[in-house]
Amino acid sequence: MPAPRPTALVLHGGAGVIERADLSADTERGIREALAQAREAGDAVLRAGGSALDAVQATVVALEESPHFNAGKGAVFDADGRHELDASIMDGATLRAGAVAGVTDVRNPVVLARRVMEDSPHVMLIGAGASRFADTQADIERVANDWYDTPHRLQQLHEEQAREREAAEGEANNLKGRYFGTVGAVALDVHGNIAAATSTGGMTNKRWGRVGDTPVIGGGTYADARCGVSATGWGEFFLRLAVAHDICARVAYRGDSLKQAVDDVILRALPALGGDGGAIAIDREGNIAMPFNTSGMYRAWVKPDGSRGVAIFGDEG
Repeated sequence: MPAPRPTALVLHGGAGVIERADLSADTERGIREALAQAREAGDAVLRAGGSALDAVQATVVALEESPHFNAGKGAVFDADGRHELDASIMDGATLRAGAVAGVTDVRNPVVLARRVMEDSPHVMLIGAGASRFADTQADIERVANDWYDTPHRLQQLHEEQAREREAAEGEANNLKGRYFGTVGAVALDVHGNIAAATSTGGMTNKRWGRVGDTPVIGGGTYADARCGVSATGWGEFFLRLAVAHDICARVAYRGDSLKQAVDDVILRALPALGGDGGAIAIDREGNIAMPFNTSGMYRAWVKPDGSRGVAIFGDEG
């Protein structure tokens, strides 16, 4: 019998202005532990012969359950003091995908996104419609909107609203380095299949039902037979560049290596347009890429040789 194919997993908990001086020892320890726990949740699926889809879902659910990240329990507040969450998932083997946006009452939006993919004829459902679809799914856990609350995110809302009030005209719209954040995972399973998933609470103090790149297939999430990507950062720029799809297209059509494709998009094209953030990616050989053009990105990985790690700052990993 042929030897089992190697597996690989990479995950992120968001990119942005992350400075050592801003993290207490306890907070940094908690973040690193949460990243490691999410990594192990996904890797356990892969080691048991499970699918890349199950692995990225398990990983992202673990991140949604942690108050350290802008997804699920730690989601940021919008301008009305509430939460609207987005998520997506994609199966590279079949190009099936599911997404939800503006969700307000589902504990794990990534689980609902997968149900949209598998149990509906659609790719994306939003707002009240997503909730009505969740009503048809007996085991989708529902929560009150204040379940997502955390004191840290409420403080960020107050700080952002104060900054907005005091900002000069034009400066209020400069969101570079502000309160964004996302979680995501990409996996390669023993069958050689790739899947990707992403989840977020969006942008602190967002208005008018703003939606970023996270639930948009090709923007913040994409997977095909050769490549899988989950992105994090200033979503408007990721949408304009179709970042996740562009990376995989460079691999598929131009023959770029994964590293070359991701670096060209994240380290050159994105900042040239004025955007910031990062991405994680895997190719079908199990190569992993994790570039970012911000001061930090929460990330963790398991490579095909079994080596694993957790990192936050630019001089790690």
